[in-house]
Amino acid sequence: MEASTEQEAERAAGEHTMKRLTDHPHLNTLVRLTFRNTASLIYLGLVLAATLFVAVDTLFVAHEDASFSGVWLFLLAAPTVFLFFLGGSLAGAEAGGPAWFLVLGLVVSVLVQSLALGWFVRLVRRAGSTGSAHPQGA
Repeated sequence: MEASTEQEAERAAGEHTMKRLTDHPHLNTLVRLTFRNTASLIYLGLVLAATLFVAVDTLFVAHEDASFSGVWLFLLAAPTVFLFFLGGSLAGAEAGGPAWFLVLGLVVSVLVQSLALGWFVRLVRRAGSTGSAHPQGA
């Protein structure tokens, strides 16, 4: 009986900690700006489609020369992905660094740009709600 009481107490403590993390207003704002608006979802959908294209092209299509399908991912992740390349080269990595660093750079870049897109949409909506395109009357 004591073991189940201890397990329930641990579960309740874990749920309380998770609830406390998800109720944080700044975290909710970041999640909403990154994933819960139409512009960011369209961007993330394009990135997902490009990722699937690269995966299929890499795994199932034979090429005589190198395929440039991966370029689409880097174009969608530009310009922030180039900051990771710069950081990798400053840290001493050769030719862009190891594969995990490139993947991490792509993922973080896409998330940062999705966040920036959500922030821009919010900014435009707030500016549109003031009722005037020229607040100073110019």
